Amino acid sequence: MASKLSALPHENIYTLPNILTFSRLLATPVIGYLVIHDQHAWALGLFAYAGLTDLADGWIARRWKQQTVVGSVVDPMADKALMTVLVGCLAINGGMPLPLATLILGRDTSLAIAAIYYRWTSLPSPKTLARYWDFSLPSAEVHPTTISKLNTFLQLVLIGATLALPLLIADTTAPTSNNPVSEGVGEGAARDGAVVTTKSLLASLTASLGGPETAFTIVRALQGVVATTTLWSGLSYAFNKEAVRILGTDERLKRRQGFRGRMVVGGSFGVVLSVTAWLAWQGLSEVEGEGGEKGKGGSI
Repeated sequence: MASKLSALPHENIYTLPNILTFSRLLATPVIGYLVIHDQHAWALGLFAYAGLTDLADGWIARRWKQQTVVGSVVDPMADKALMTVLVGCLAINGGMPLPLATLILGRDTSLAIAAIYYRWTSLPSPKTLARYWDFSLPSAEVHPTTISKLNTFLQLVLIGATLALPLLIADTTAPTSNNPVSEGVGEGAARDGAVVTTKSLLASLTASLGGPETAFTIVRALQGVVATTTLWSGLSYAFNKEAVRILGTDERLKRRQGFRGRMVVGGSFGVVLSVTAWLAWQGLSEVEGEGGEKGKGGSI
């Protein structure tokens, strides 16, 4: 047992990339709060910060060779925490269709269940909760698939576009109750000028897109693309043997653990797809029902 414990590598987890990653985790609930309370401008700004730190931590880690196993685990965890909070909040606010939100969150839940299995089953004895949460004792490595990386990027683009949509279609001349800067006249000329400039930029962007209807169309198209890549990404973890590499020397045990983990992903994601399909069917049925009622009303 002592030899097994001594063979496990320990690493420094207090690196700049990891600090940036954890700052993104801390910003996530704040962004969710802003979305729920319709503070779209502030939410979009903080979301942009989260996106920049996501790019920066990976670049710094590669440039100065500060990659860590904990970073490989926490970085996608931070991305998914951000995605989970924002998708949930946007679904609550009606900014995202419920079936799409279910597919996105369900896929992440499926992978989280598999991650719990992988971590526990690959952790060398003694298996304790303290050692389970000690990420300086790596037992498995996650290698995101290519489609998963693309899917994460497209999901972030969709979230950003959805957050920006209310700002693009809003009246850019009248102050809103959700804009803390535009309320009152005592904020100062500098801040008033910033508000006018921001509104002008948003108005110009909306005009360049062809108006609010085009903006809506772009977001709807993004929703369809993200639904496709999310489906593809979830299935890739169920079939790709290289997505998760279990550390250790017993190749037979590693193959068995890997197969079971992929079965966990496949089974749980299958349930998610069933629920998503049912919600989509329910939504279509409601739309058809409303259309039928309107038709009957018009014929009376």
